[in-house]
Amino acid sequence: MDHADRNWGCRISDEHTFRGLRTLVMENELLRVTILLDQGADIYEFLYKPLDIDFMWRAPNRVQPPVFRAAGAPPNGFFQDYYHGGWQEIFPSGGVGCTHKGAVLHQHGEVALSAWQCRITEDTPAGIAATVSTQTYRTPFTIEKTLRLESGKAVLFLDEKITNTAAEPMDYMWGHHPAFGAPFLDASCRIDIPATRVAVHPDPVSDNQQLAPGAEFGAFPIVKDKNGAAFDLSRVPAPHARTMEMCYLLGLEEGWYALTNTGRGAGFGMRWDKDIFPVVWLWEVFGGGFGYPWYGRTYNLALEPFTSWPGGMQNTLDKGTAKTLAAGESLETSLLAVAYEGCERVRHIGADGVVKQL
Repeated sequence: MDHADRNWGCRISDEHTFRGLRTLVMENELLRVTILLDQGADIYEFLYKPLDIDFMWRAPNRVQPPVFRAAGAPPNGFFQDYYHGGWQEIFPSGGVGCTHKGAVLHQHGEVALSAWQCRITEDTPAGIAATVSTQTYRTPFTIEKTLRLESGKAVLFLDEKITNTAAEPMDYMWGHHPAFGAPFLDASCRIDIPATRVAVHPDPVSDNQQLAPGAEFGAFPIVKDKNGAAFDLSRVPAPHARTMEMCYLLGLEEGWYALTNTGRGAGFGMRWDKDIFPVVWLWEVFGGGFGYPWYGRTYNLALEPFTSWPGGMQNTLDKGTAKTLAAGESLETSLLAVAYEGCERVRHIGADGVVKQL
């Protein structure tokens, strides 16, 4: 039977379109994952079927169709004009733009707005896989990843590879940008992560932020706000908090995190190689981002495994956290994302996707 017609076990199809964009749909008994091939291979949907929970945030901008044209060229690039929420691959730079080696690098690099090629590499009821790839156009890199689902597991497995195709060393930043929103995200949500340090982004991100720009703390989750009061970074406030924060979770003992809705006993977790992604960017907009692009209307949180910090290629070069690939060199890594239920707090996520409760 043709793979597009199977309606049990694992199934996969790259024959879909969504608002005019080529779209890959992967699913098994527990998960449905929708990937926008014509926009960054973004994970638009990560749906846990038993509880009908899609963890991904929907930003005010919808997925834009191919006929969309922005009103003008923003100085920091087009990322925000096309940003719909969901989960982006960020490469070869992240955060604010700069000019490096003569190339103008805009917000969050190149691949999040690129079209990716796709080939289905496994298609059985027991397991499915697709390999997606693209190459950058202002910098000399290729990137590919294989996404896999297995029957009976609420786990998305990813195997990734980046390659420097230049005849000279190239600096880079690389990260994953999954953003979470309502109805999954609410004031009962809690963050678990084996981080031991916190650094706040050096520049102000909002008049409503509670943490002082540039502050650093030798513990997680309890830090100090601008007034010296205790501030718990593991707790998610309600939308009326009117706060916005950007900070970096450092000193990881292992590479995993869990975001759990304790009211529903369900959550989303990631596991990765902390030697590749040694920091997690924590971005929170709890109704407190005013002016462009949020205008006080969003309630969202992102937990982003990254190679480097703080945001912005020039900042990482100045701080010495930018990574470098030699001429012709490649780097490979694996990570996973898992949906789970039946626990309120998490103490560990294993390389097999098994979630252990606290």
